[in-house]
Amino acid sequence: MTTESGRTESTAAAGNGAEVKTPEQIEAEIEATREDLGDTVAELADKADVKKQAKKKVSETKAKATAKKDELKEKATAQKQAATAKVTEASPDAAREGAQQAAAQASQVARENPIPTAAVAAFVGGLVIGWIIGRR
Repeated sequence: MTTESGRTESTAAAGNGAEVKTPEQIEAEIEATREDLGDTVAELADKADVKKQAKKKVSETKAKATAKKDELKEKATAQKQAATAKVTEASPDAAREGAQQAAAQASQVARENPIPTAAVAAFVGGLVIGWIIGRR
């Protein structure tokens, strides 16, 4: 468009101190705006995807639960070890020695009488197998 003085509007704007943009600059700005708008739309679509958000929340919750489980497992193991150490310290040596002697005697009796020991072992094994089969 020309004005009364014969100058175009862009020339008139340049005379007023405004920056004159070339068509290439304007097209570049439009393209940049389109890209920004596309990114914004993609982000909004991502936030609006309820199924995807639910899956993300489930995976986050699962990760937290796994971490908590591992933490509690480590804590329980530490408490078990501490309790075992206390019981070992608290139990009298005589009881420990008595249990060792009883085990040694049972072992010696088994060595001296292998046939009755084998019969008892077979009977107990049969009971265990029968019990397992009966549970099915």
